[in-house]
Amino acid sequence: MKKQIMTALLLVTVLAAMEGTIVSTAVPRITSDLSGIELVSWVYAVYMLATAVSTPIYGKLADLFGRKKVILSGIVLFLVGSALCGIAMSMEQLIFYRAIQGLGAGAVMPITMTIIGDLYSEAKDRAKAQGWISAVWGVAGVLGPLMGGFLVDTLSWRYIFFLNIPFGLLAFFMLVVNYKEELTKGKPYIDYKGAVTFSLGTIAFLYALLTGSQTQEWTSPAIIGLFIFALITFIVFVRIELTSPEPLIPLNLFKNRSVLIVNTLTLIVGAIIICITIYLPIWSQGVMGKTATQAGFILMPLPVFWTLGSLIVGNIVGKMKENWIITLGLTVVAAASGIFFSLTAHSPEFLIYAASGVLGLGMGLMMPVFMLIIQSSVPSSKRGVAVASNTFTNTFSQTLGSAVFGTIFNIITLSKAEKAGQDNLNLNASFEHGSLPTEKLVQLQEILASGIHAIYGVMLLLVIMGVGISLLLIKERQRSPEESSH
Repeated sequence: MKKQIMTALLLVTVLAAMEGTIVSTAVPRITSDLSGIELVSWVYAVYMLATAVSTPIYGKLADLFGRKKVILSGIVLFLVGSALCGIAMSMEQLIFYRAIQGLGAGAVMPITMTIIGDLYSEAKDRAKAQGWISAVWGVAGVLGPLMGGFLVDTLSWRYIFFLNIPFGLLAFFMLVVNYKEELTKGKPYIDYKGAVTFSLGTIAFLYALLTGSQTQEWTSPAIIGLFIFALITFIVFVRIELTSPEPLIPLNLFKNRSVLIVNTLTLIVGAIIICITIYLPIWSQGVMGKTATQAGFILMPLPVFWTLGSLIVGNIVGKMKENWIITLGLTVVAAASGIFFSLTAHSPEFLIYAASGVLGLGMGLMMPVFMLIIQSSVPSSKRGVAVASNTFTNTFSQTLGSAVFGTIFNIITLSKAEKAGQDNLNLNASFEHGSLPTEKLVQLQEILASGIHAIYGVMLLLVIMGVGISLLLIKERQRSPEESSH
């Protein structure tokens, strides 16, 4: 029975994870068919936004109404959104339907991890199961664009959405038939005020981040107003949660030092993942002159070694303390970040493949253990919301990371272009090396390389901070190894 449930969870995770990236290779064809190129960034952003906002709410609902009802509702919402995306007739429609998809996807990751925590009582078994889920996200990040490109070239961009429906229905019925859970009876209290204020604050904050990173107009009244609104709303949210009999996010979670440290590390790790996802392909194409397909292959070692690291964790949990595994994983990521930081336009190609693989290995070692520690640090009645808070942190950190890194990249490259007397330089032109004179191409490569080099430097500093924070976790777990009783 557990195998059937695990298969269904893996299947639905693949769909939700891949949907975040599969659209990337289809965008040129989508904008050609539907017009509205100026809206294209929102095809990605609205999916991420809807997922981030809904994740903690689903976690709380799962604790109140049961995991099964919530994950099945999420799958239905995701499939409805997918079907609507496939028949969208305008960019505005597509963006709205992607929001529906994102709302469904918000249920998948936290509830999947929560169900695994319920299914497997042994830490070693949990680690193996979560390792597979973690590996799925890593693999989907790279296979998504490749699959999207294949479907666009051979069929139509609409099939990247229709593809979800048969597999999603299969996962849905497997869970209906095989997953049984016992629910405690009683009338649950739903924190509507908390849900509304949290959603409004998060939407305002992430919308301001996304808009600011695209326009670089951080001092505009609209963006400043959004940040102020978000701050006020979050203050109101905290006041509501302090008095609510059943808060959406129990604030005593933040008193749990293990959960707090793991969420802080997740914030760092999520930013590193988005950094590599965005800027390694730009380095590959803009600086090294690779094609889009070749750039995709340069990312391949990351999911392969991520999977390997996740499988290793399943075998070493129990033999090695979880907190030491996290420190080991961060040290491996630090080594990869050091290689990325040392890259130049003339570095041998194998170094990039090596760095990508080493980074994946470190991530694979860490990510499943994050969930293990969170699940063991809270009682079962709070497991859904604790896991959801970590998932939200991961999505939030990727949004924050993309905004911060985008700002750094723009400041460095625009400054370099200005110094070179190339104020109107088209940085995208470096992706088409054959169409440029050698002198201008070299200038473009140097400007791109300087911007990405600065980002890799920030990434290295973040990882070093992460190693230091992980040592705090070791100290905390030694001080209170039975924290799961809290």
